[in-house]
Amino acid sequence: MAHSHIKNNTQNRAFAIGIGLNIAFVGIEIFYGLLANSSALLADAGHNASDVLSLIFAWTAIGLASLKPKGKYTYGLRKTTILVSMLNAILLFAAVIAIAWDAIGKLQNPEPVAGTQVMIVAGIGVIINTVTALLFMKGQKDDLNIRGAFLHMAADAGVSIGVVIAGLLINLTGAHWIDPLMSFIIIAIILWGTWRLFTESLNLALDAVPKNIDINKVHDHLLSKEGVTDVHDLHVWAMSTTQIALTAHLVMPEGNSDKFIAELQQELKNNFGIGHSTFQVEKEKVDDDSDPGC
Repeated sequence: MAHSHIKNNTQNRAFAIGIGLNIAFVGIEIFYGLLANSSALLADAGHNASDVLSLIFAWTAIGLASLKPKGKYTYGLRKTTILVSMLNAILLFAAVIAIAWDAIGKLQNPEPVAGTQVMIVAGIGVIINTVTALLFMKGQKDDLNIRGAFLHMAADAGVSIGVVIAGLLINLTGAHWIDPLMSFIIIAIILWGTWRLFTESLNLALDAVPKNIDINKVHDHLLSKEGVTDVHDLHVWAMSTTQIALTAHLVMPEGNSDKFIAELQQELKNNFGIGHSTFQVEKEKVDDDSDPGC
């Protein structure tokens, strides 16, 4: 328990520092983006703001996952992590529209851009995003939320490098259209990640099988167990962005033991990452016409 407590404190500190640094940097980018008339800086500010939301949502997800079920919420509030991910994606789509509108206007009517200021501010972004990514490097192997935070921050560092390059090219060539062009590159990066976030969140909200689970392999694993002659009404879905549940009917003519169920649950957790599994054991198949499960 002490190890878990220390781990949670480390995670909380990493999220608090990461969120604080990136909120401050978003404010700096917006201020100097307007001052330098740079849509690339403003686009990067939008990108970093989206990742601040991602950090907040990931931190919230870890907190919600620790809450015990209460009252009518028999699974707790784990599903809110999925709903919040969908909201995040919708907000990002709205931000992309605003960024694109500004960039299109500057392509049609190019305006002077302070390339040196763009380079300095984006350079600060490279440092902040790299530091934030390093905060999550150690824990990213054990937790998908932390891994997502690490990847977001690492990608942000790369995008900020791109903005530095845009500022340098503007100074060297005087071509101010490079600034809005870089905005569209950043928009493409945001859309790529946001579309994946939206579709994955939508699938999880509709109780689809999580993408990292091969339900056929799960079915075959259950059927391979000694004494199991048939598996039906198999369902696998996400209770949250980090927790997966399973229910299944196992036909076992000779019956089963509590030890068999406990070992099977542990196998599903170890082999497939399914942490919550429930089985109905039958001596012969019981058809349920109301259940379309596989």
